[in-house]
Amino acid sequence: MSATTTAPDVFTVVRATIAPELDRALAASRARPLPASPSSLAAEPGHSRALFTRLLEAVTTAAPSTDRPTTGQGAPADTTPTTSSTAADPAGATVTELLAAYADGATTPTAVLAALAPLWTTDAVWSDAVLRLVAGADAAATESTRRWAEGTARPLEGVPFAVKDIIDVADTVVTSGSLQTGDRVAQADATVTARLRAAGAIPVFMAATTEFACGGPHNARYGAVRNPWDAERWTGGSSTGSGSALAARIVPLALGTDTGGSIRVPSALCGTTGIKPTHGLVPRTGVTSLSWTLDHVGPMARSAEDLALVLDVLAGDDGADPSTYPAVPDLTADPARVVGMRIGVPRSWFTERVDAAVLAAHEAAVDRFHELGAEVVPIEFDGLETVDSECWTVFYGELAANQEANAATAERFDAGTRARFEVAFTPSAADYLRALRRRPLVQAAMVARMDEARVDLVLTPGIGATAPRLDDLTMSVDGERHNLHEVVPRNTRLFDYVGFPALMMPAGVAPDGLPVGVQLVGRPWADGTVLSAAVAFQRATDHHRRVPPVSASRSTTASAPGGPSHP
Repeated sequence: MSATTTAPDVFTVVRATIAPELDRALAASRARPLPASPSSLAAEPGHSRALFTRLLEAVTTAAPSTDRPTTGQGAPADTTPTTSSTAADPAGATVTELLAAYADGATTPTAVLAALAPLWTTDAVWSDAVLRLVAGADAAATESTRRWAEGTARPLEGVPFAVKDIIDVADTVVTSGSLQTGDRVAQADATVTARLRAAGAIPVFMAATTEFACGGPHNARYGAVRNPWDAERWTGGSSTGSGSALAARIVPLALGTDTGGSIRVPSALCGTTGIKPTHGLVPRTGVTSLSWTLDHVGPMARSAEDLALVLDVLAGDDGADPSTYPAVPDLTADPARVVGMRIGVPRSWFTERVDAAVLAAHEAAVDRFHELGAEVVPIEFDGLETVDSECWTVFYGELAANQEANAATAERFDAGTRARFEVAFTPSAADYLRALRRRPLVQAAMVARMDEARVDLVLTPGIGATAPRLDDLTMSVDGERHNLHEVVPRNTRLFDYVGFPALMMPAGVAPDGLPVGVQLVGRPWADGTVLSAAVAFQRATDHHRRVPPVSASRSTTASAPGGPSHP
């Protein structure tokens, strides 16, 4: 199932890109030391916890607003297929549409599984995404069909989902995309897997990932995952299989993880929708750690409405992950909330090193939100170059700590991981701790800036260009070729560093026929606000319904015109 695209010298390309970037990041950080002790700066890692706790208490104790307008200036487009069309084309259905079809009796989980299962073992482009099937799906579908018939359906009853290959599924081989792990069999479900099962969802296959969620596109164990929009392009990492499978319509829901953008990047490059929740909202128990203070687990789907349903199931303390919190904020996705919402739009950093097609989609999204009744205001955040530098330091410091026991067998890493591993020991202890100490200051400053501007959300361009080429790992920004590492994480990783909720959704198609996205970001615990705005946008647009040229869906009416063809 691996791609046939010729791989470049990944080790040389990746190391030649990231080593100078890391050196520059460390130099920038060292040039701005924090004040020497004694200091009154709230700059210990525990201050991050204190800030998030205070913000959570504020949103969980606040009374619901009763003065928000309930109608917008623009009438949302009704693009929801009927349940009969869902039954005829289950591959094209979203989670929400499947549940509606089950409730109406138009189809059953057994019928949907029978329609989708053959797609997971074909030789088509999207089969790159599927590593191995999860046992027990047929029996689970039968049980779900019975529950619907008896009126005892659970919230996600009968919805099939894919699981990124760093998230444990009991009695299933979970390899983290690595030769280092052998054929490791998970002893128990990860918390997120268990919660989806308990809600009636059915894990059906393990989806491809880059090695340990950080390796290169050309995975040494399984090969590259080609983008369903163009087989010569990558899906983006590291939730490669999740993004590809969703775009190709072989599954309606997937679990992903995000450490530098790994839910949001495939979502932008594959034309799907994904959310990186507030850090600490969704437990990481049973998920392979890449960088424990940056790692997030979240849902990936084809609509924000689906994400809201799933995030509500995933959220909450599990008693095992120390990063989680005892309360859960209101995660309701109400599109009416967009009326009167203040949305901040930055014009620096996030718009630099960004292709004109991505900027045009961002501008169109700004206009659409204005039409929907939102107030669009300017906002800028200070010192983002320094913040970006600290992201590098935290990531590599924690990567080195997590993988140092594999140093003796480093030759088993794929080329991308090995390149990262070789530079991961460059930061000193002082570098790493400086990056951790700066984090609560940055978090507090960003919250204060949003408060000062009185914004509910921030809307940024998504990834700076369309999907990278697999043959040379480059992306084109206004005709200039860049290594993907110079473009992909720029607008995403700083929100892993600060832990704010961030959602990526499709916003248009570039001249090369490939999708581009926009990103919505909120304060900690404003996940429901982010989802509300995204649902409103998607009810008024059809970007999220565009189907790649190669797809399992029988519907082609929403396919982007002029998209790439495949041999």
